[in-house]
Amino acid sequence: MKTKIALFVLLTGLTTACFAQIFYSKTEALELAFGKATVENLSLFPDEAQSAKIQQLAKTKLESGLFTFYVGKENGKVLGYAAIESETVRTKPETVMILLTPEGELKSVTILAFHEPPEYMPPARWFESLAKRSLDEMDFSKGVDGVSGATLSTRSALNSTRKVMAIYQVMVKK
Repeated sequence: MKTKIALFVLLTGLTTACFAQIFYSKTEALELAFGKATVENLSLFPDEAQSAKIQQLAKTKLESGLFTFYVGKENGKVLGYAAIESETVRTKPETVMILLTPEGELKSVTILAFHEPPEYMPPARWFESLAKRSLDEMDFSKGVDGVSGATLSTRSALNSTRKVMAIYQVMVKK
C-alpha cells in the first residue's frame, strides 16, 4: 500500500511539474522590453480614492497596496513602462509582462511563465491583437476575441492588462 501511495505522489508530482514553463526571468524580460537601457523602479502606493478609481477603471480588484512599474530610460528620456503581474488562472499562476509606451498606450503583453497545461496558454497572436487598444476597449464585449480552450487564461491576462493600464492612468499619467 505504501509503495502505491509513494508511486502515486511521485507520478502526480512529475506530471504537475511538467506543466510549468518559465520563458523569461525578470532580468531577461526587462531586457526584452528595454534592451540595454537603464531601468528604474517606480513604486506606487495608491490611497483609498486612487484604489477605488483604479478598480473601477480596471474592472478588477487590486490585491496589494504596492505596485511597481519598471521604467526604461535612455539619456534621461522615458522609453516606456513595464509591469510584471502574476495571477492564478485555475489553480496555477500565469505571469505576464505588460509594456506601455511613455504615453500609456499598450505596446505588448508577453507571457513570462505559465504553470497551467500548455494547451490553456493563449497564443502569441492573441496578445498581439491587444496592442494599441485603449483601456476602454480591453473587454471581451468590446471586440477582444476569446480563445477556445484558453478562456480563463485570456481573462486573467486581460485583467492584469486592464489593471496596469488603470494604474498608469490614475497614478502616472500627467
